[in-house]
Amino acid sequence: MKKTLKIIMISVSLFALCSLAAGNAFSMELVFKDTQYAFQTLRALSYAVSGGADVGEVLKTAYAIREGDDESWYREWVKTAEQREKAGEDFLARGRKISARQELFKASNYYRTAEFFLHTNPEDSRIVSVWKKSRDTFLKAARLADHPMVPVEIPFEGTTLPGYLCLVDRSGAMRPLLIVHSGFDGTAEELYFGVACFAVKRGYNVLLFEGPGQGRVIRVQKLPFRPDWETVVTPVVDYAVTRKEVDSKRIALMGISFGGYLAPRAAAFEKRIRLCIANGGVYDFHMAARLTAEEEKDLDTEEGAAEIDKAIYDRMKSDPSLRWSIANGLFTFRAKSPSDWLKMTRPYTMEDVAGKITCPILVVDSEGDKDMPGQARKLYDTLKQPKDFMLFTKEEGAEEHCQMGAVLISNARILDWLDDMIMKGAAGKARR
Repeated sequence: MKKTLKIIMISVSLFALCSLAAGNAFSMELVFKDTQYAFQTLRALSYAVSGGADVGEVLKTAYAIREGDDESWYREWVKTAEQREKAGEDFLARGRKISARQELFKASNYYRTAEFFLHTNPEDSRIVSVWKKSRDTFLKAARLADHPMVPVEIPFEGTTLPGYLCLVDRSGAMRPLLIVHSGFDGTAEELYFGVACFAVKRGYNVLLFEGPGQGRVIRVQKLPFRPDWETVVTPVVDYAVTRKEVDSKRIALMGISFGGYLAPRAAAFEKRIRLCIANGGVYDFHMAARLTAEEEKDLDTEEGAAEIDKAIYDRMKSDPSLRWSIANGLFTFRAKSPSDWLKMTRPYTMEDVAGKITCPILVVDSEGDKDMPGQARKLYDTLKQPKDFMLFTKEEGAEEHCQMGAVLISNARILDWLDDMIMKGAAGKARR
């Protein structure tokens, strides 16, 4: 009985680890009671302020979904996405480019949302087909944007990483560059609505990209996450500095969600990164499972791992949030089982790395994000170089994971920090 109880507790604590990238156990109830369903609805709705959604469309879609039914989620979001895509195509055929762009951007976000809960079966062909629709509608909209948005392919270990170079204008003028990547489950297209469209307005050129474990790279190229993220960012910087529009002395890197580990890790080794932003900061991804020393030992035994897997698989049947969390972990890490994936998270720590960061860094935290309590502060406290800590609060309505539901205030405060650092010349100082 004690053994069974312990395994169940492991699966409960593992839920906190898995949820890091997409929501938290204290997420506000928006239409749904299930944590992940509510958070993903909030996530889709958040981009209404940046052209990726309309409030009525999101609510109409969400209220048509049967809670906990992943197929219902897929079906309703695809229906809405197809409606917006058709509207966009109709506008385009009539020469209404602004209206077409508006509808196609929304379709892209809705297709991304529709695909979200499909990873329980990694062989589901819809994972790729619906992701392609999200990308393709975004590309159509990008061609209609009022500033250049250039699809790029970045050379990487015999293949390429996809991205978008979002430029302030077509002048070719050299400007500061903000490189942005997501985390556990985001796409480059989503990053435009979340960050890039705001940064471009402030005079930054922005390079969005997907690395191993993300977007196209995991869905089509089958490349999983890797802890040595500097091996990913360095080729991205190599590409960036070849562009005449990029001021190579003023390059900043931002990582979102699980990217709050990935970006600081890269900045520790890639010294051409002059400023780093971790939203939210992650010190040790594996630590979020909160396993005891005894449980860690059990994880490394065949019997213990089997019991952990059974407990988790059993619970996934009735827990939609856990079902997605585990499924996406297996999908993006290409792990064979939950216990295998949990062991694979061990190298994702800043313990021996944080001290190597030499550029100024902003560590962001959200008051209501309880997935990894204390992680952002622990990362901040471990850093030795110039650093700032930014907390978003419930009072601001910005307490959710990565400030979902508060995109405007999030970008205002974070990009103000970036503006100040650029103006101070912090991004242009020589590095050693």
